[in-house]
Amino acid sequence: MERLSSRLLAWYRTHKRTPPWRGHASRSAYAVWVSEIMLQQTRVETVIPYFEKWMRLFPGIEALANASEQQVLNAWEGLGYYSRARNLHKAARIVAEQYDGELPRDLDQLRRLPGIGRYTLGAIASIAFGMDVSTLDGNIKRVYARLFDVSEPVDSPEGERILWRLADEHLPKGRAGDYNQALMDLGATVCVPKNPRCLVCPVMELCQARRKGVQDQRPVKSPKKDVPHYVHAAGVIVRRIGKPPHKEVLLAQRPSQGLLGGMWEFPNGRVSGNPARELVKALKRGYNLRLRVIRTQRASSAPAAPLSAIGVVQHGYSHFSVTTHVFRCELLSLPKETNLKWVPLKDLDAYPMGKIDRQIAKMITK
Repeated sequence: MERLSSRLLAWYRTHKRTPPWRGHASRSAYAVWVSEIMLQQTRVETVIPYFEKWMRLFPGIEALANASEQQVLNAWEGLGYYSRARNLHKAARIVAEQYDGELPRDLDQLRRLPGIGRYTLGAIASIAFGMDVSTLDGNIKRVYARLFDVSEPVDSPEGERILWRLADEHLPKGRAGDYNQALMDLGATVCVPKNPRCLVCPVMELCQARRKGVQDQRPVKSPKKDVPHYVHAAGVIVRRIGKPPHKEVLLAQRPSQGLLGGMWEFPNGRVSGNPARELVKALKRGYNLRLRVIRTQRASSAPAAPLSAIGVVQHGYSHFSVTTHVFRCELLSLPKETNLKWVPLKDLDAYPMGKIDRQIAKMITK
């Protein structure tokens, strides 16, 4: 255990990465917390600009707690897995109300906050508070799976149990924060998923998978399930209003719980047949909207234009993929009680959206 930790810590002193959350005032517990939540299932290179923007907008827990959910989602837009942002916001309000705006150091209190699981708990406790607590992210799992030749799938309950035991057993007392970050950095820069750079690894001699020549076969993962694909149709409904007239578009706000909770979208629905014809039924069923699809423009002497889409947008989520056909529509009637809202075309950037709807917004504002 001592050989592993001493070699890793010596390597880390020279080769550690320097993302913004590891510098100056960003060493605060709040900055560590925000960065660790953002880094879940997301690469460091992607996170850095989001983290920097976040810290400008919400420099502390009080600022985040006082922000609206829409402001929080707007700052998070494009980072994905939006439940992370909503949980971060909820937790900040709890910390502001119950712990005087200071992230609690008590592990039981910390783990009860929304969005803080075992991995995040260990990262915050060790890095921000210097506590002897292990953690496991994707990089650390891969390093341990190779170092100790773990043949169990790392995403299985038994694989997780083995990896957590290894993490606890090899944690150097008093150096947990640097040790955990050394493992993260080693996995990100040397012990990478494909073609690991074994010849420059500081712990190559201790690596059981390398010794057996199976480093490319570790970590083992459970077989992937088939990812279903769905077809949606979305309606772009525009009106002119005011003097001088300006354009507004009809948006719908998604329920606060579930996928893309609280974000805005163009009215849409899943379809199984012709998207243009199914759209009318789908929006009546989903939003109680009555409308008609507008035909593409042609010369007056030409035959009737087809019901063709103004665009097609595709996106893959973690468990399914979607193709969305986008149509211009004319509104016939709008229900009184609704989650729908007319939004000026020029204000669309202020409304947080998922990637599909942001692509549609860019499509219609060009």
